[in-house]
Amino acid sequence: MTSPFVPASTSRPRKRVVLLGATGSIGENTLRVINAHRDKLELVGIAARANWGKLAAIAREHNVRHVGVFEDEAFRAARADASSFPPDTKIVGGLAGLVELSQLPEADIVLVAVVGTTGLEPALAALAAGKALALASKEILVLAGKFVMASARANHARLLPVDSEHNAVFQCLEGHRHEAVRRIILTASGGAFRDWPAERLAHVTPADALKHPNWAMGPKVTVDSATLANKGLELIEAQWLFGLQCDQCTTVLHPQSIVHSLVEFTDGALLAQLCPPSMTFPIQHALLHPERVNGVEAPLDFSRLIGLEFRPVDETRFPMLRLARHCMRIGGVAPAVFNAANEIAVAAFLAHRIPYLAIPRVVEQTLDTITNFEPGDLAAVLATDSEARRVATSRLA
Repeated sequence: MTSPFVPASTSRPRKRVVLLGATGSIGENTLRVINAHRDKLELVGIAARANWGKLAAIAREHNVRHVGVFEDEAFRAARADASSFPPDTKIVGGLAGLVELSQLPEADIVLVAVVGTTGLEPALAALAAGKALALASKEILVLAGKFVMASARANHARLLPVDSEHNAVFQCLEGHRHEAVRRIILTASGGAFRDWPAERLAHVTPADALKHPNWAMGPKVTVDSATLANKGLELIEAQWLFGLQCDQCTTVLHPQSIVHSLVEFTDGALLAQLCPPSMTFPIQHALLHPERVNGVEAPLDFSRLIGLEFRPVDETRFPMLRLARHCMRIGGVAPAVFNAANEIAVAAFLAHRIPYLAIPRVVEQTLDTITNFEPGDLAAVLATDSEARRVATSRLA
């Protein structure tokens, strides 16, 4: 019989990791993985938006000598209290600082987990330097998928997805030919309101929206999970990551969040990736790929697993998914407009400025206002992103 197994791996040197977004939810889970595998992973650079005190604690624990603080006031505060960091620590600030960290000569892999568009230039810088890029910020491919993927190809750099759904697809696709894929199916938990009657949605509060039944995530992503904007962004991201057509990327509701994605092949067979709903699984896979070692979390216990449920998605109940799929079909800058308008609308909802059901209204009005076009360069994408934010803000009233 032909063995399905690859040869046993030989001893590998420790991978040196730069972590952008070290103080957020993904960052915290990444640190758990690194702490569990210090014989295989070494943290050499860290960055955060503003929480320099937490960065200092991480730097001391891991003896990190390269630190980035994005916001100017926090950067100045960190520099003023440099004694909180290990001796000889280089503290850099702003976007230029994140780009510098992404290109550290000693780094092997850069994990980008900063929220929003801030991670775009650092991600491109990492690819240009030939680093492996572990991507947790889905906005990067939504905004600039064609530029990011072109850079990865041109620089022969590896791009490893950290989002649980895309990481699951990646695992299912390994060893298979591209033309053998019929479609991919991303699962969606349905968020905090999946079982609420439609009439209750008019009275949703931010506190309600932040009660995710399965995942512990930041506030913006948790709201996106409830509206299914998150799944729409993930479908767009998947199209770029795996080189698929729009109709090859689909989604299904799966309340248990145990099956993270499925791949259907041309022979009708389905492969699925299952694990508990913890980001440590995809993070560890991305950082240590292709090696597999003991995980941070306990695996699934099938003696206690009662059942797995799947439901079709009703796009009338989840208009954000409908809008995202529209943007996916027409391409151009439409996905960037969708992303920017959604960020503005979600922030307004969390600040009690607009009701929950106004989020898709703001996004749709912004999409209707901005003329779609095919961007020739990154500057055009970023300019459209800024314009979409301005338009969306004007639609909040």
